[in-house]
Amino acid sequence: MSSTTAETSAPVSEKRSKTPRPRRRGENSLAGSLASHGILIVASVIALFPIGWLVYLSLGPDTDDYLHPGGIWDKMTFDNYTFVLQHTQFFDWLKSSLIVTLGTTAIGVLIAATTGYAVSRMRFPGYKKFMWVLLVTQMFPVAVLMVPMYQILSDLQLIDNYFGLILVYCTTVIPYSAWLLKGYFDTIPFEIDEAGRVDGLTPFGTFFRLILPLAKPGLAVAAFYNFLTAFSEVAFASTFMLSDDKYTLAVGLQSFVSEHDAQRNLMAATAVLIAIPAAVFFYLVQKNLVTGLTAGGTKG
Repeated sequence: MSSTTAETSAPVSEKRSKTPRPRRRGENSLAGSLASHGILIVASVIALFPIGWLVYLSLGPDTDDYLHPGGIWDKMTFDNYTFVLQHTQFFDWLKSSLIVTLGTTAIGVLIAATTGYAVSRMRFPGYKKFMWVLLVTQMFPVAVLMVPMYQILSDLQLIDNYFGLILVYCTTVIPYSAWLLKGYFDTIPFEIDEAGRVDGLTPFGTFFRLILPLAKPGLAVAAFYNFLTAFSEVAFASTFMLSDDKYTLAVGLQSFVSEHDAQRNLMAATAVLIAIPAAVFFYLVQKNLVTGLTAGGTKG
C-alpha cells in the first residue's frame, strides 16, 4: 500500500516541477523583454549617433574633413578646440549667453509661477479667457514680431542691451510656462492654502512658503524649457544684439560661416562646447523633470 502511494506521488511531483511558473500581471516574457531591450538599444544608438558624429567631426583639423570623414581617424587632434578657446570671442559669447539665459529663466519662472498660481486658485472675472490670450500670443511668427519689438526696444533704448533681449525672451517663454505651472498647481490640494491662512500667512506667504516647495518638479520643467529656449534662440539675438562681444553662443556660431567660406571643423568644435552648459543644467534639474512632466496632466 505504501509502495503504491510512493510510486504515484513521484510522477505527480515531477509534473508539478515541470509546470512553468505563471507570469505575474504586467511581467513580460523572455522574448518580450529581449524585444523591448533591443528596441531601446536601437533608439539609444539613433539618438546618440548625431552627437557622436559631431564630436568625431570636431577632431578633424581641416575645413573639408566632413567630406571625407574616414580620413579623420588617422589625424585626430584637439587643435580646433584650442583655436576656438584662444583665438575667438568664445568666452564673451558664453558670458552673454549665461546672462541672458539665466535672467530669462529666473524672471520667466517667477512671472509664470505667479500667473499659473493665480489662475489655478483665484476665480476673478475672465480668468479662463486670460489663459487663452496667453496662448494666442504664441501664434504669431517671429518675422511678424521682429519689427514692432525692434521699434519698442529702440524707443526704450534697449537695443544691444542684455535686459532688452531678456524681456523679448520672456514674452516667448512665459505663456507656455504659465500653462505648464497652472496644471501642476491644480494637482496641489487646496487644503494646503487653507491651512496657511489658518496659520496666519498672507497669500504671498502661502505661495512662497508652502506652495513653491511642493511645486519644485513643475518649476524644474519650466526652468529647463526657459533655459533651452533662450540658450538656443538665434533670430532675436542676432537682430537686437549688435556688438560682437555681446553675441550669444548661438549667434557667435554663425561667425564661422561667411559668403565664401565655411569653417565647419571649428563650427563642430564650438557646437560641442556649446552643448556643455546645457548638459550641466539638465543634470542639475533632471531629478525633477520626469515628475514635473507627468504630474501636470493628472488633473484638469
